[in-house]
Amino acid sequence: MELRYLPGTFESSRVGRMQRLALLTLLTLFSNALTVTPASAQELFFKGKNIRIIVGFAPGGGYDLYSRSIARHLGKYIPGNPTVSVENMDGAGSLIAANHVYKIAKPDGLTIGNFIGGLFIQQLIGRPGVEFDAGKFEYIGVPTQDNYMIAISKRTGIKNVEEWMASKKVVKLGGVAPGTATDDIPKILVAAINLPLQLVSGYKGTGPVRIAFDSGEVNGVCNSWESLRSTWRPQLESGELIVVLQNVAKRHPELANVPLAIEFAKTEEAQKLIRSLVHPIGPTARPYVLPPATPSDRVQLLRKAFTDTMKDAEFLAETKKANLDITPLDGPTLERGVKEVFTLDPLLIPKAREILK
Repeated sequence: MELRYLPGTFESSRVGRMQRLALLTLLTLFSNALTVTPASAQELFFKGKNIRIIVGFAPGGGYDLYSRSIARHLGKYIPGNPTVSVENMDGAGSLIAANHVYKIAKPDGLTIGNFIGGLFIQQLIGRPGVEFDAGKFEYIGVPTQDNYMIAISKRTGIKNVEEWMASKKVVKLGGVAPGTATDDIPKILVAAINLPLQLVSGYKGTGPVRIAFDSGEVNGVCNSWESLRSTWRPQLESGELIVVLQNVAKRHPELANVPLAIEFAKTEEAQKLIRSLVHPIGPTARPYVLPPATPSDRVQLLRKAFTDTMKDAEFLAETKKANLDITPLDGPTLERGVKEVFTLDPLLIPKAREILK
């Protein structure tokens, strides 16, 4: 068999192969440049950025303290290690902050809202000014599940709730605004068990309420045991502040001798009001949320970062020192809890609207 050499054939073939190889190399490099893993994409996005936690209350209260502790540790669990800062946007019992996160904040994962979970009930009863739809927030989690108490000053001369109810002495409680536990729970207790109190509302947070308490402007507050142990510690330790009633379904182990509000509910309607409008407030009281339409990959990333922060040794040591309880719920569990609020018996809604107006 005779092999013939055709001029230019070998050279052309070699050049063609080299061109194809060069083209293949360029395509590979281009493809690699376009192929970015989700983790590296998030790192590129968050690196050098700042995440704002918008707290709906003034500095000095429990919401502010929890958020500042979280802010000091959250960034290390986010790719790119962004800084995390706290911005206080107080007003209308944190409704201004909730509306801002829902309507104005960009859904890019750089704004986290923290407001009072009682606003979900306010949406349910149709409160004017509620401009959000709770079902559209993206839920990250809560750092603790609150146990709400009524605590009053020893200046009143009252030592326990039985004595208080028997005396019918009206005690002034400091409040923040409709939608907050400081306001809503006392209103429900007046209607359900005839607790003799006067609500003085309009303070910008429980920090200012505490100042009013110390000056004698008010003589009590409805607040979580978690916040009382932390931000009202001197008043508790001195005996100036006395916890007299628990607004939860089961007695807190640290307050085993303090009765439950529902124990004083004498009618079926009163029991339903407390079970439906008071008991659910605690688990959803301190939600951390993202604006609607935040990309799902960033939602999942921030949920995981929040959960990891709740387990962080330095964070736990810091919160223990500050007497901040950590009993967290993750994002999906919080979301389910919020949805349960909207399963309230429709027959109770007009009554609830009348009580909480």
